[in-house]
Amino acid sequence: MALQHASSGQVIALQRSGEDMKQFSSIALAKTDELELIRLVLPAGKTMPEHWVKGQVTLQCLSGAIAVDAHGRTVVLHGGEMLYLEGGAAHALRAESDSIALLTIVLKD
Repeated sequence: MALQHASSGQVIALQRSGEDMKQFSSIALAKTDELELIRLVLPAGKTMPEHWVKGQVTLQCLSGAIAVDAHGRTVVLHGGEMLYLEGGAAHALRAESDSIALLTIVLKD
């Protein structure tokens, strides 16, 4: 069965009360030819090894704290903060605490 993405105008809940943060339950929320939106749920200690994507990226931390290794340094995003990465920038993630983030990837230049 194909994943149902949100349709234009549909409200999407990014944070859910009572959610079990011990489960890694990231999900693609919406995807077009030009843009992909992904809700990341990262329990404390969860890592994503270094990787890169072709398009530009924003990572918005909604809650918790996420360490991002990029451009030879580490920054920690807290709830309400976001980071922009140019296309092709290698990066790795590590959840410093139970965290939820919104990842946006531009798929076309």
